[in-house]
Amino acid sequence: MKFIVSSLKLLRGLQALSGVLNSSNTLPILDDFLFEISPGGIRLTASDLETTMTMLIQPDMVEGSGKVAVPARLLLDTMKTFPDIPVTIDVNDSSLMIDIFAGEGKFRMSGHRSDEFPQLPVVNDATSLEIPAQLLVNAFEKTIFATGNDELRPVMSGVLFELREDYLTFVATDAHKLVRYRRADVNTSQPASFILPKKPLNQLKNLLSSKSDELVSIEFNQSNAAFTFSNIKVICRLIEGRYPNYEAVIPTNNPNKLTIDRASLLGAIRRVAIFANQSTHQVRFKITGQELVLSSEDLDYSNEAKERLTCSYEGDDMEIGFNSRFFIEMLNNLEHEEIKLELSAPNRAGILIPIANENEQEDILMLIMPVMLNQ
Repeated sequence: MKFIVSSLKLLRGLQALSGVLNSSNTLPILDDFLFEISPGGIRLTASDLETTMTMLIQPDMVEGSGKVAVPARLLLDTMKTFPDIPVTIDVNDSSLMIDIFAGEGKFRMSGHRSDEFPQLPVVNDATSLEIPAQLLVNAFEKTIFATGNDELRPVMSGVLFELREDYLTFVATDAHKLVRYRRADVNTSQPASFILPKKPLNQLKNLLSSKSDELVSIEFNQSNAAFTFSNIKVICRLIEGRYPNYEAVIPTNNPNKLTIDRASLLGAIRRVAIFANQSTHQVRFKITGQELVLSSEDLDYSNEAKERLTCSYEGDDMEIGFNSRFFIEMLNNLEHEEIKLELSAPNRAGILIPIANENEQEDILMLIMPVMLNQ
């Protein structure tokens, strides 16, 4: 087997696939890329058993056909050193030795048998739909940061996809914060839901960010989901289990409503948080009339900070505490000029929603749990 390909084209494909690889694997074959060589092109595959990604690239020339597993790190490190030049890769069918010719250089590495490489999962009896890539990128960017890391609650380490007749909802929560991102321009006649793990979500977000004008084909069943776009297919195992009833934790009666400039609030919280206790990251919100006073203190070091902001407020005067790191994360993931903070009581969750959202099809709600104030 032999083919010639642009070093840059191959490198870009390998770098995209490398996001699937783990730094330590139980099976040595998972440290390899699988090359499937045929006259129709070169199919590259990487897998960690949970997520499998394949990509088809078109070489300039190909002779013969077959499969070989190639050491991923060695090949990647080699390809990174080349300028954009034609590279010839020659695989000995019997010994699986791989010769790479680039410019005046010749490099040799040992390939491995392809039959040890995991089979590509097949998504049978699948539900399918098509979603614009840009919509998925927006949804992933708005939700991934709110996923949890608790191994005892694996369902909260992923993002819930919830398909309904009128909308598609993406939900992420770690019990301290929650994000519900809903789109009215995607719907289905068959209600369904699945939980996608964080690793393939990040991989898809990175891949799709450069393909904003494409449609992504999604197929899923009880155990796997497959995302197909351009020359790429990502198949991942879904998280098993029942997602928490997120609607039940979103307070609906919030009579106290604060409207404020997002950038001003973000800057003020960042400054005040520097002086907060570094274990609780607590910032106090004191809302009276048209004024919001942010304050923090670290009694161990006699540090304290206070900053006033003007705002629009309807409701009773209130003092409530929030974890500044969580609040900053939420404000960072909203691009809108103004936001509304809806509150009911100092011990109840606060709701963040953007104001004057230009996209009528988009509905964003972020929830943050309060922290107990030091009196």
